[in-house]
Order: sequence, then structure tokens, then C-alpha cells
Amino acid sequence: MTVKHYTTMVHEGEYVAEVEVELPYTHEGWSPYLPLEDAYKLDDVREALREGDIKSAVRHAKVFTLTPVSF
Repeated sequence: MTVKHYTTMVHEGEYVAEVEVELPYTHEGWSPYLPLEDAYKLDDVREALREGDIKSAVRHAKVFTLTPVSF
């Protein structure tokens, strides 16, 4: 089994978070897959951003603020 590290983005409101997850590659039919712990981590980060709880989101991810650009 090979495990690759992958960075995924979670966007909620004016925030974006970079979340590190692991994708295990096996020789079985459902490869690669997202482990349950990483799926819960993504859900926790998304919920924290939705509620504006940046402190909780930063425990699992790098959080950025989006700034609108107008010309």
C-alpha cells in the first residue's frame, strides 16, 4: 500500500482552508480512497469556517481570508 499526501481546499464564505489529507493506494478496486478520519477532518474544518470559529479551523488547516478584487 502506498500513501500519498494531498492538499485539498475547503471554501466557506470569506475563508479558504488548505487541509492535508492522505490517500491510500492499494491494489483493490476502490483505490485511492479518503480515510474516515480525514473525511471527519474536512467536515470539522468546513463547519468551523461556516460558524466563524477560525481558532478551531486552524488546528487542522491553514486558513486564508478571501479579498474581493474589483477593477
